[in-house]
Amino acid sequence: MIDVDGYRPNVGIILCNEEQRLLWARRFGQDAWQFPQGGINSDETPEEAMYRELNEEVGLHPEDVEIMGSTRGWLRYQLPKRFVRRHCRPLCIGQKQVWFLLRMKCDDEQVRLDGGDTPEFDAWRWVEFWQPLREVVFFKRDVYRRALNELAPLLFPNGPPTPQPRLHDDRRRNTGRRRCRTR
Repeated sequence: MIDVDGYRPNVGIILCNEEQRLLWARRFGQDAWQFPQGGINSDETPEEAMYRELNEEVGLHPEDVEIMGSTRGWLRYQLPKRFVRRHCRPLCIGQKQVWFLLRMKCDDEQVRLDGGDTPEFDAWRWVEFWQPLREVVFFKRDVYRRALNELAPLLFPNGPPTPQPRLHDDRRRNTGRRRCRTR
């Protein structure tokens, strides 16, 4: 299901433990790490899709987690042109996501990556709050930053851990153009 602007509706899942660390998962067969996420079917609400994806990707059930909150609206990212499948219709240029912050209520042993026919992930670990911004693929960084910033007060009522990493925009850096400084 792609909307009229070319975005696929999707949910993102930020799962935390009692130590306020986040579940970070490695995509199957790749050196690419991300939060669990997945598409919303036409007959699902975002919350229903989140629970389905939670079970498919990390083997957890509704009773294993507590919903702490979600983003107020859609957060969008565009795919780099080389990842857009031009032969598919309707054309998907990116994803629009509702992000959920969940607290895990069960033991780590409940996390299962092998529950589906085609696993999304082959490894996972707990990471510090801002670490995903350093490791996620460049075109998802802004969405991750916005989701983490919006949901941080739910996990850290006295303010999120500092410092938030200062990252360069990879797209600008990889254009081959040099930036000149004036004095």
